[in-house]
Amino acid sequence: MKKKTNNQSLDLITTVDVLNTLSGGISEPQQKLYESDAGRELRFRVAGVNKGFMNVEIHNNHLTIYYYINIASYDKLVQVPQIIYNRPIPYYIDISKISATFEEDQVVVHMPFNRLSNGYHRKLRINEN
Repeated sequence: MKKKTNNQSLDLITTVDVLNTLSGGISEPQQKLYESDAGRELRFRVAGVNKGFMNVEIHNNHLTIYYYINIASYDKLVQVPQIIYNRPIPYYIDISKISATFEEDQVVVHMPFNRLSNGYHRKLRINEN
């Protein structure tokens, strides 16, 4: 049986290992999650990182928030992504209406609920063969 690896842990371990080796460390991001009747809101702040450098992507039903760290190597500038959030989007979030904004020094991701957020119920008729 093949062992399943947690992608978030793998991303974190790889990034921390490389960045600690090359640059001596990184700032710990601050993350807050709020929930209302309309949806969820994720707020992120990374000390020392300009909000213009933050990126938010949806790929294969995963929400990823990251920024690049520039590292000089052999007289070349290499951009290494620093992933601060990478998780699957739950089925009850309306993926087509997810949006991101800047508020002060934070990236705010708005994730509205879809019609499945209250659950799904249907009585099935049992047919005879």
